Order: sequence, then C-alpha cells, then structure tokens
Amino acid sequence: MRTPALALFLVALAACRAAPVGPYTALGEGSRSTTEAEKLNRRGADLIQSDPAEAEVLLREALTKDLFFGPAHNNLGVVYLAQGKLYEAANEFEWARKLLPGNPDPRINLALCMERAGRTEEARQAYDSALEVAPESLAAMQGAAVLVVRSGQPEPRLDSWLARIALESEDAGWRAWAQARNIPRN
Repeated sequence: MRTPALALFLVALAACRAAPVGPYTALGEGSRSTTEAEKLNRRGADLIQSDPAEAEVLLREALTKDLFFGPAHNNLGVVYLAQGKLYEAANEFEWARKLLPGNPDPRINLALCMERAGRTEEARQAYDSALEVAPESLAAMQGAAVLVVRSGQPEPRLDSWLARIALESEDAGWRAWAQARNIPRN
C-alpha cells in the first residue's frame, strides 16, 4: 500500500516527464538539433513579412530544437518588434547578440528596439556596438546617423557616415537624405 505522499510524488514525477518542451527548456547536448533549427529558421524568416504568426511558430520551434541558434533569436526578435512587443524583442536581440558575437544585425535590431522604446542612449550604445563588430556596416551607419541627427548631439563620425551613405547606399531615399545633411562644416 502506497502512502499519499509517495503517490503524490509519483504523479508529480510523471507530470514532469510529460511536460512539453518549449524554446527555453534546457536540453542535453545530444538533444539539440542545429540542422533542424536552421531549416525551421529559414522557413520562419521567409514568412516574417507575409505571415508573422506562422513565422513566430516556426522560429519558436527552431529554438526548441536548438536554444543556442542565434539567427532564430534574431528573427524572432524581428517578429516581436513588428508586433510592438519591445521587451520580448529586446530579450531576443540580446540572446542573438551573445550567440552571434561578430554579427552586427542583432545589435542594429536592438538599437531600433531601444529607439522605439524612447531609450536613445541605449540605442546609441547598440549602434556603437554594431559598428565595433562591423565598422563597414552601412545599416549601422544609417541608424546611428539618423539618431545623431535627431538628437542634435555632436558626433565626430557623422560627416564620414553621411558621405558613405550618400555614396554607397543602394536606396535612393537614403542617398538623398545623406546628401541633404552632408554639408561641409567649418
């Protein structure tokens, strides 16, 4: 005959074993499937614009397959940013930033998120971080330049950023924006 405490323990143990695995459930090294995570991430990334709800499902599933797959964190952050879920987006970009140390994209996305939240100093730091890991990143220069122009704060790199944007941007709107502000200063 089992005691009620033992029966309760066995029920709790069974429930733990049957608990669903989620994106932030720690899996053993042998349980990770980076290949599956990469496939799911690609499918999710393709749907971010056209079907963000399905993209979110696929990206969360990718993270269930491999919690340490940085691109899926970055893409899930993009989905959350588009939904206005700034806290969730920032959290995903932080994960991606740590997992993709040489990639400027999570840092740029984090900066965009911080800007939207009205946290301009944190946004500026994120753009600076992106430019540290990728000094030639035109997207980081564009974001940083816009932030500096809006804030009116002095930035010694602004003229060189504007010149690069005016010359190298593939987007005519960005080129025109930079040219209009790239006035020689004495």
